[in-house]
Amino acid sequence: MQIDSFFMLSLCLCACGCSTPLMPITPDDAKTQVIASERAFAKTMADRDHSVFADFIAADAVFFSGPKPLHGKQQVVDYWARFYTAPAAPFSWEPREVEVLATGDLALSSGPVRDATGKDIATFTSVWRKEAPNTWRVVFDKGNDVCRCATTPP
Repeated sequence: MQIDSFFMLSLCLCACGCSTPLMPITPDDAKTQVIASERAFAKTMADRDHSVFADFIAADAVFFSGPKPLHGKQQVVDYWARFYTAPAAPFSWEPREVEVLATGDLALSSGPVRDATGKDIATFTSVWRKEAPNTWRVVFDKGNDVCRCATTPP
C-alpha cells in the first residue's frame, strides 16, 4: 500500500512539474497568428511551393474555386495544383482584414487578390480554424470579383 501511494504521489508531482500549462490565447494574439498564417499561405504561391500550400488546408475544407465547391483537402490541393505549375505566380493575395472570435479558435481573413502585374482582380475571404497550438488551417475559402461600382454622390 505504501508503494502504491508513493507511486501515485510521484506521478502527480511529475505531471505537475514536468508539463507546461496551456495558456489561453487572447484574441489579439490569435489575430496576429492568423495574419502571419495568411501571409505564409500566400507566400507558397510566390515561392511556387504547392506542398507547403497543402499544409494550410484543413482536412474538411470547402473552397469555392471553380465551377462547383471543392470538398476536402485532397480536392482543393488537386484543383489548386494548376496554379503552381508555371515558373511565375499567376496571382498573389494578402490579408487586409482579420477578425477572430473571442474564443481565439476561429477567424476570418479578407483582402485583395492581384494578378501578376499587381492589378486588383478579386477579393478573397477565408475562414481559419485553430487545429493545434499555433496551427491555423483554412476551412472555407471564396473569391469574389473586384467591385467596379460607380458611386454617385447623394
